Amino acid sequence: MFFFFAGGIENQVRQVVKSGVGRCINCNSRADLVEYDKVLKLFFVPVWRWPGKDTLLYCQDCKFMFPQSHSLPPPPSSGGTTLPDALRCRFCDRNVAADFTFCPYCGEQL
Repeated sequence: MFFFFAGGIENQVRQVVKSGVGRCINCNSRADLVEYDKVLKLFFVPVWRWPGKDTLLYCQDCKFMFPQSHSLPPPPSSGGTTLPDALRCRFCDRNVAADFTFCPYCGEQL
């Protein structure tokens, strides 16, 4: 007798704890701090769910979950002192000298 089995475990967002806490390491957009559930699926049907241990960061754009320790710093807020755009890389958001044509941190053209 032969049995075919299709199943697996996936993470699903349960609740957003805080919005815009960090940036996604995959696509560099805003990431939210979320509580999540682990879900066991058999033949693509959810069978059993249990809460995850820690909170994770979740990107709405690329649907990627990752721990908060791996996050890029959050994008700068509109308030406070900001540097001119010519002195900040638009890809990795780090300070760059004005005479550079390429970012020394991420390699992107300024």
